[in-house]
Amino acid sequence: MKIGIIGGSGLDDPKILSNPVTIEVDTPYGKPSSHITSGKIAGTKVVVLARHGKNHSLMPTNVPFQANIWALKELGCTHILATTACGSLREKICPGHFVLLDQFIDRTTKRKSTFYEKDKVCHIPMAEPFCKQLRDLLAKTCKDLNLDFHKNGTVVTIEGPRFSTKAESHMFRQWGADVINMSTVPEVVLAREAGICYQAIAMSTDYDCWHESEEEVSINLVLKTMAKNAENVKKLIVNTIAKINYNDCACKEFIKTAVLR
Repeated sequence: MKIGIIGGSGLDDPKILSNPVTIEVDTPYGKPSSHITSGKIAGTKVVVLARHGKNHSLMPTNVPFQANIWALKELGCTHILATTACGSLREKICPGHFVLLDQFIDRTTKRKSTFYEKDKVCHIPMAEPFCKQLRDLLAKTCKDLNLDFHKNGTVVTIEGPRFSTKAESHMFRQWGADVINMSTVPEVVLAREAGICYQAIAMSTDYDCWHESEEEVSINLVLKTMAKNAENVKKLIVNTIAKINYNDCACKEFIKTAVLR
């Protein structure tokens, strides 16, 4: 068993990662977003990848999602915990709350969302796109740590890098989305094709722009909220990894019958 962590700065902190080693990886899809840090958390092998690069230099459209997931697969990852900042589309999801995503709506337009681009076609099932087993463990850990969280939530992933208009924000609320981000798709789809259990931990940083009485979303507001909650993210991941056991999961099985040969 090996856990891949996809997220931002701080998750490869030597204080939480024992015996850290930097690994440079190349893939058939080019290099991943950043070098990969390998080590252990709670005795479990872990690799950490910065989705937007170590200095957050990659805008959402330019993230090499295929290379990132391929690299984690080649390194032997069986599970992925992915952190993502998001805007809240619901009053009850306050800035600083965690949302354990269970559904997504794809509003991206420029990204490659499959490894099967020629010769073979993959129709991967995505009715339940995230790993329920990981979500249950994360929910238990949130309760144990007394963190504010929501066990389920639908994310709408937009292309970015711009934020939404008020009209779009209200439309996404009408569609039933709970949070909005720019990174979950196609990452979750590619993880399913790779046969890896994937669960996203979304952290609400703002109320997007639909909420008339709150501060309108800006990059400064997002970064400020993320900084406040950085330690909680680390605690959640470290304590959840200690609970993960390698076992059979449907996430690993879907790809076996999804490819037309």
